[in-house]
Amino acid sequence: MTVRVRFAPSPTGYLHIGGARTALYNWLFARKHGGRFILRIEDTDQKRTVRGAIEAIMDGLRWLGLDWDEGPDVGGPYGPYIQSQRAALYREWADWLLAHGHAYKCFCTADELKARRAAQKAARGDQGYDRRCRALTAEEIAAREGLGLSYAVRFKAPLEGATVIPDVIRGDIIVPNAQIADAVLLKSDGLPTYHLANVVDDHFMAISHILRADEWISSAPLHINLYAAFGWDHPIYAHLPLVLNPSGKGKLSKRTQAFDDGGREVLVKVEEFRDAGYLPQALTNFLANVGWAFGDDREQFPIAEAIPRFRLEDVNPAPTRLPYEKLEWLNGQWIQDMTPLELAQAVKPFLDRQGYEIGAEALLAVASSLRVRLKKLTDAADFLKFLWDDGGTAAPAADRLGHAKLPGDAARRGLQAARQYVADAQPFDADTLAAGLTAIGEAHTSTGKAGPFLGVLRLAVTQQDVSPPVFESIVALGRERALARLDTAIALIEE
Repeated sequence: MTVRVRFAPSPTGYLHIGGARTALYNWLFARKHGGRFILRIEDTDQKRTVRGAIEAIMDGLRWLGLDWDEGPDVGGPYGPYIQSQRAALYREWADWLLAHGHAYKCFCTADELKARRAAQKAARGDQGYDRRCRALTAEEIAAREGLGLSYAVRFKAPLEGATVIPDVIRGDIIVPNAQIADAVLLKSDGLPTYHLANVVDDHFMAISHILRADEWISSAPLHINLYAAFGWDHPIYAHLPLVLNPSGKGKLSKRTQAFDDGGREVLVKVEEFRDAGYLPQALTNFLANVGWAFGDDREQFPIAEAIPRFRLEDVNPAPTRLPYEKLEWLNGQWIQDMTPLELAQAVKPFLDRQGYEIGAEALLAVASSLRVRLKKLTDAADFLKFLWDDGGTAAPAADRLGHAKLPGDAARRGLQAARQYVADAQPFDADTLAAGLTAIGEAHTSTGKAGPFLGVLRLAVTQQDVSPPVFESIVALGRERALARLDTAIALIEE
């Protein structure tokens, strides 16, 4: 068997984090077996389709590094890969089902169905479709068509027995056929529902395995029976575990934006994670762990290393919460693994977006020290505020420019010596500054240790409590701006 799997989002909005997990598992499975990963857009619900959503979904997948082998933009032998462009195929197979007695025409209007549901609800009865049109005779059907009445095509679900859904993750799922509704396959406007389009497309695109969220288990009996009616073999099913809110309370719903869950902001769109400063390799690493484990007690790994280990049989069917605190830890680990140049390149767009102008050389000077301090790329702004804020950042109070082991006069003399050294240092780099300024600190503290002085020096130069190390900060500021900061600190002490 050639493994062919698909990720089939509806373009009704953004790429949801739960959908991204589904796409990732499909991608891993295809890459593990040398198969094909297909992107199919299921846009049969035209009323809810959002302009630009297809491009947004594809952008999100690309950012995550999930490339597809066939799809709307790359083509393939089984296209088109947008369902609205395949309407004739669905009509053909809906007619086939009618002709072979597996479906029937339903002339019930939306208002009639609504009224019947209300009556059923009032009587506390079954609110499903009552199969009223299933028993229409050929003459009754012809009469309604003669009046020009529109109709939907409904599937004739089996009324007795049970349907078995073989599932790689969950084992056999057995559903009594009495629970399977006569679902609409083709709407009165001629467009297919998800059920018909899904089954027809999976067959004609030669899909071998269906890896999808467990919310679709309820649809699986209908789909299994549709395959049987067509006389087609159904793909192998694997329903992925439910994704819960970070608190573990409730399903992570498809909200349109971030929301509060027990005091924690919960992101739901892939683009929200990107904009919040998470790395794509950290997010795929995180999502791979939501229901599956790499093994060897290892939580951080490149997704490429997960490919040979990934097995559907190892996916835990139990609902899994999204531990966002683990994501922050993972993101910090991936940031630490970046080179200074990679980190500088990754951080700069976030600073630019916030309107902070910082040169590439200055950013590169502090990038190495930032690696161990950042959980997210957006955190960089708080550390680096001193680089662009010469007037808005308040200078430290004079009484803070000292230390128990560095009295005021010693602090003043030390800062004066540091100023002279910074003015003359050649080359003007962190190593040169470290050697000279450390020696100055040792000479001006009562214990002969440089730590207290370097802390005062860092506060004088950066004017903030949390910042990169002082030597890199001076280089990033540049000689002239660093000297100006030192002059301000010395004047405060003298006053």
